[in-house]
Amino acid sequence: MPEPLVPDLASRPFSMTVERQMAASAELIYDAWTRGFDKWFAQPGELIMTPEEGSLYFFYNRHDWGRHAHYGRFLKLVKNERVSMTWLTGAPGTYGDETVIEVELIPRDGGTLLRLTHSGFSTEEACKGHEENWPAALETLDEALSK
Repeated sequence: MPEPLVPDLASRPFSMTVERQMAASAELIYDAWTRGFDKWFAQPGELIMTPEEGSLYFFYNRHDWGRHAHYGRFLKLVKNERVSMTWLTGAPGTYGDETVIEVELIPRDGGTLLRLTHSGFSTEEACKGHEENWPAALETLDEALSK
């Protein structure tokens, strides 16, 4: 299968990065991003996701966070090390722009350093909104994996 086409982000220059030291192993975190999204981010029963490069996904986020459709496709998967995916939401979210999320998983201090870079925002406002919200989502992930 040919490699999935990566969006051209040249005209959408805003990007943000957040890091969190996670208690869980890289294996558990990778699984949560590729198979278990409904255990921490997506509303259970409203997730369509197959962890294969080029595969599409769709979900509504947890209803207690509001009800927003998210969709995209997996660009690159390196088991237990890296997840690269496109990420689209309506307004405000990404305003329909196909952004790109890179999740790096780095074993450290008995757990995993998770580095998330989200790029391709067309407005500073959209970028800042995600920069403010990703830390809470990663905290939810950390809590879900420690149960």
